[in-house]
Amino acid sequence: MKIGMSHGAGGEMMQGLISDIILGNITNKKINGGVGLDDLDDGATIPLGEYEIVISTDSHTIDPIFFPGGDIGKISIAGTVNDVSVMGAKPLAIANAMVISEGFSGDDLERIIKSMDLVCREVDVAIITGDTKVMEQDKLDKIIITTTGLGIVKRGEVKRDSGLKVGDQIILTGSVGDHGISLMSYREGFGFETDLKSDVAPVWGMVKAALDIGGVNAMKDPTRGGIANALNELASKSGVGMLIDEEKIPLKREVIAASEMLGIDPFEVANEGKVIFGVDKNKAEDILQAIRNTKYGKEAQIIGEVTDDRHVILETSMGGKRILEEPIADPVPRVC
Repeated sequence: MKIGMSHGAGGEMMQGLISDIILGNITNKKINGGVGLDDLDDGATIPLGEYEIVISTDSHTIDPIFFPGGDIGKISIAGTVNDVSVMGAKPLAIANAMVISEGFSGDDLERIIKSMDLVCREVDVAIITGDTKVMEQDKLDKIIITTTGLGIVKRGEVKRDSGLKVGDQIILTGSVGDHGISLMSYREGFGFETDLKSDVAPVWGMVKAALDIGGVNAMKDPTRGGIANALNELASKSGVGMLIDEEKIPLKREVIAASEMLGIDPFEVANEGKVIFGVDKNKAEDILQAIRNTKYGKEAQIIGEVTDDRHVILETSMGGKRILEEPIADPVPRVC
């Protein structure tokens, strides 16, 4: 077996790599009965007394490192904060490791660090420890940033991918495909006349607003593999299905146009500032309004409901139905 780009892009190929090579060769995968590596959730937990520490880690190899709406620094903090947030935990701290190519611009590095600091200040998170390495120019392309996030939640209140139940309403907090399509358009120089920007942003404000209402059963931020991957993971791990109204899914005009030109399904493209919620039906409208009142949730919609069908079914704009399958891989590599 040779490792390819698709093995790191989410979807079935990445899941196969994790299952076949990684999980089978690691023995100790959880602590004190908490969420562990085998669970393949957005993070793991360490139960300590009345609380659980939530931990998540992610490496970032974006091309280009500066893009419309953000940069590798912004996404490295927001992405890890978001993984902690959708576990139901208040993000507290970040550990940051950077591997930098020899000859990298000091001005660019400072710009990246300032972006990281801005996101940390927005969600009141501290960068408390880190590591910096420099490699020979011919052995590394620019910079890789790895961030590990820590959060805290009361014991028993962790939100798992497996928490959905039949009848739950599915809320999507905004338009999909913005991040991946904006990066591909920009880096490939296709010449789209558009102001489309990445949606990269910390989602804790939306998550907290929903949690304060109550009735949140599961959450996921649809990054690699897009909402197609996220919806399928939630359904599979919960042992349920979903009926999703395609017309309710927000899509920007620029994303539709670029996706059609490139032959890409925007539902399979990474987002970096959205959340999918599964919530109690009788709390759905209250949660929706609470999310809409936050900085990043103004486009939020109820897009469907949880069923016992065991498939994610899209009701299409043409009046038909189709299975929304888990993607093989993200069609736009190196975007997060």
